[in-house]
Amino acid sequence: MAKRSAVQKKAMRAARKRGADDSVVININSRNTYYDTVSPSNKAAPPLKAKNKSQASYISAIKAHKLTFGVGPAGTGKSYCAGALAAEELESRRIEKIIISRPAVEAGENMGFLPGDLQEKFDPYFDAFRDCLIERLGKGVVECALKNGRILVSPLAYLRGKTFNDAFVVLDEAQNCTRSQLKMFLTRIGENCRVVVNGDIRQTDIGNGSGLQDAIDRLGSLDSVYVHEFTHEDIVRSGLVKDIIERYEHFA
Repeated sequence: MAKRSAVQKKAMRAARKRGADDSVVININSRNTYYDTVSPSNKAAPPLKAKNKSQASYISAIKAHKLTFGVGPAGTGKSYCAGALAAEELESRRIEKIIISRPAVEAGENMGFLPGDLQEKFDPYFDAFRDCLIERLGKGVVECALKNGRILVSPLAYLRGKTFNDAFVVLDEAQNCTRSQLKMFLTRIGENCRVVVNGDIRQTDIGNGSGLQDAIDRLGSLDSVYVHEFTHEDIVRSGLVKDIIERYEHFA
């Protein structure tokens, strides 16, 4: 038998200290396994902490309701809070997967202007969530979960026919959804599913046909639905962003 190198021996000693053996395999496919990252020295992220009262109310609403609408200007933390809570649910094994989606509509452009296949085209829109999930779970866990389907990133149109069971689902930039698209999306909700729909109704890129306000008007009074409205005062990205948004709206 070949002699083990010094690096191998050091790795074996570290594994024994963790109560493991040479054949440990990290499997993220089962709720009964523990989550880990590539490096055992990585520490778990601290619990999500709200930056203001509005964020605190939003976080509480997501935890307490099956469907939460988060509406308001950019920079208020709508997407970050939703992503961080999704990561906590996955890490605690209360759900089996995270689903992140958004309509394939951007300001004056479309997916056709980006190189690559559909997944490569949609990947840039996942960057904000990717950073949040890596911060909360670790890069190794996120990459593994993406490969194994535990984290699913998909354009809205490709969710037709699916059912959201045992999942935390985030629909971002929902102001660019039509009424029929939001109806399709919301009727996917299954068992043990928590859904967050985020957007800024005043920043739609599809004209007057946005379905976000329509969905809020129709569903906002349901017991399991909560509508949280952010204002300019809730912007946490930077003071400059707050000033920029106010000027654009004031001089529209």
